[in-house]
Amino acid sequence: MTNFNAKTNRRSLLQWAAAWTAGGSFPLWAQTAWPTKPVTLIVPFPAGGGTDAFARPLSAQFSRLTGKQLIIDNRGGAGGTLGAGVAAKAAPDGYTLFMGAVHHTIAPFMYAKLDYDLERDLVPLILVANVPQVLVVNPKKVPVANFKEFMEFVRKNPGRLNYGSAGGGTSHHLAGELFKLQTKTFITHIPYRGSGPALQDLIGGNVDMMFDGLGSSATHIKSGRVKALMVSGTKRNPAFPDVPCSSELGLPDYIVSTWYGVWTPKGTPVESQTHAVDEIRKACQSDEAKAVWANQGAEFPNLTGAQFDGFIKAELRKWSQVVKASGAKLD
Repeated sequence: MTNFNAKTNRRSLLQWAAAWTAGGSFPLWAQTAWPTKPVTLIVPFPAGGGTDAFARPLSAQFSRLTGKQLIIDNRGGAGGTLGAGVAAKAAPDGYTLFMGAVHHTIAPFMYAKLDYDLERDLVPLILVANVPQVLVVNPKKVPVANFKEFMEFVRKNPGRLNYGSAGGGTSHHLAGELFKLQTKTFITHIPYRGSGPALQDLIGGNVDMMFDGLGSSATHIKSGRVKALMVSGTKRNPAFPDVPCSSELGLPDYIVSTWYGVWTPKGTPVESQTHAVDEIRKACQSDEAKAVWANQGAEFPNLTGAQFDGFIKAELRKWSQVVKASGAKLD
């Protein structure tokens, strides 16, 4: 009996050593595939908004490639901070992901208090989409042919126009505040619980205009329900080559983009994080997802780990300055 146990233990030790030598930090037979069950993706905005425009195609391709569902859980409210708080408090078991956006690098400077800390409570996994902001108007409410006519109208009618946003403290809101600062104009801000409802009210004529992510507005621009007057950045977007960029319209410093990334709760096993990044990357690089991204004028940045973390830190610095300059605040 003793000889058998000794041989067995010796064999086990050799197997363990071989696994370690092969590059694993623990025995190969201890590793399990991920995911082994459905994964929840918390989207902190209502269905139909810009985040959904990328979350749902991502969910479809992830589910197809892994054989396990990526279930979208829309938790809208408080400019995306409500859902972020839910994600931050979720069990770090590898089966809860969070699809945040540029809004979450603005919120710390807009709100006096948040029940989570983006850098402390959530781990950045991968940046999945980046789209420029676009200035869109309801063509019936704002009957202008181009950006020049729009500026003439705004300056002759200060305070007459209003713009909808995904909520106070979101990039839609701050894009409008930055625009007002740089053009020295006055437009009334109307906050909504997500860009989806705001966009629907823009289409319905309940608000006049919106600074929206190109991703969520793209379909409506193509249909003519809204009119695009300007896209933010230094170059025109390939998906909408007829829409001039802010740089060529005399606003070289008006650089605003809406980006979307995936986080996971702090404490999530590193192995699960690695698998999640790999599977999300595969989903975003699928032909189906590439077509969706291109149709919405978006690119897949593919920033992961430390690179994504550095990107977030840079965004935090930028938006802190914009918030301070605009004087915008929320309770």
